[in-house]
Amino acid sequence: MSKSVWIFQLKKDVARKGEAGASWYVGWYDLQGKRHSESCGPGSRGQNLAEKRLRRVQSELDIGVHQPASKKLWADFASEYEERILAGLAGRTKDAAVDSLGHFGRIARVARVESVTTAAVDQFVSKRRLERGLKPGSIVAPATINKDLRHLKAALRLAHEWGYLPAMPKVRMVKEPQKLPTFVTPGHFDLIYTLAAEFATLPRNPAQQYSPKDWWQAVTATAYLTGMRIGEILAVRREDIDFAAGELITRWNDTKTDRDEVIPLHAVVIEHLSRLAGDSPLAFPWHHAPRTLWVEFTRIQRAAGIHLPCRDQHTHTPSCHVYGFHDFRRAFATVNAPRLKPEVLQRLMRHKSYQTTQRFYINPTSQMQDAMTGMPLPEALKHGRAEPGTSDE
Repeated sequence: MSKSVWIFQLKKDVARKGEAGASWYVGWYDLQGKRHSESCGPGSRGQNLAEKRLRRVQSELDIGVHQPASKKLWADFASEYEERILAGLAGRTKDAAVDSLGHFGRIARVARVESVTTAAVDQFVSKRRLERGLKPGSIVAPATINKDLRHLKAALRLAHEWGYLPAMPKVRMVKEPQKLPTFVTPGHFDLIYTLAAEFATLPRNPAQQYSPKDWWQAVTATAYLTGMRIGEILAVRREDIDFAAGELITRWNDTKTDRDEVIPLHAVVIEHLSRLAGDSPLAFPWHHAPRTLWVEFTRIQRAAGIHLPCRDQHTHTPSCHVYGFHDFRRAFATVNAPRLKPEVLQRLMRHKSYQTTQRFYINPTSQMQDAMTGMPLPEALKHGRAEPGTSDE
């Protein structure tokens, strides 16, 4: 019998249950010299299983591919992953990853990390896609499921590297419908800027020297002319704005890129920023609860008469028919796509890949209309319908 793999019964079990009732075990030392044991059951059947397991483990050890089973609990791994990996990420990214792993643990109900298989991931997807979405009467969107799967895949890859998962399961992404990205049109921007801002009542603070209208016009102009995310805009500090150079710096802990970025500013943005004088260290201070920002934005758009169509299958709410802040970012990409090189627009959008910019942020409708308007016409069509009786024959 090999010195590195053996089968045995515990003496105390034999004394208490007898040789026929005591469980048979296979024991071995792994490639790192760590000792393991595994129960195979009592009786002759348990002994046969132990001998089969012995031969398999010995074969794996001989060719150097043995991976001992891990007993790491999924809940313990999720906590370890959050502490060791997610703690260094930006707040929103960390929260999204924690939520996604929580959904997987809740739905898949895997006790140990080694139990995560391709079948378990597929079962998670099948159940997750039937759960309720954020909108009344809706179900979870495919994009949300894919976000969960991306975070899950990253975590499982680490689990495999740490030795908790013997094999990396397949993670099949869900097919997403290719919708045209919604963006703030120039006409609607004019309406938001001139009329909607008139209805603004927030933000209000005794220390501020500007009106809510000034604040909203500065925010919308900055969002439309820079493509910055609303979280980045609200985090801008006055000390990070260089009015003379016409640029500002977004800090790594306030962005999704994990690095400081220098953003060029249009002269119009500089002029709007100069209006927001005050004692706050932030350029766009919001002294109210975070949710009220979106509530106020929805209210002022409705007051200005903005009502967008919503074709999604759910019970519609007021937010279905107005723009979100990210629609300014899509407008920046859509308006600039025809006049900028792809690599320049990608850099301004701060995306890792231009495919992200092109697929999720550029609405091609206006470019298609321009292409149709400028399409060369045959002579017969330039002056209307050809005269009867005229032909090339």
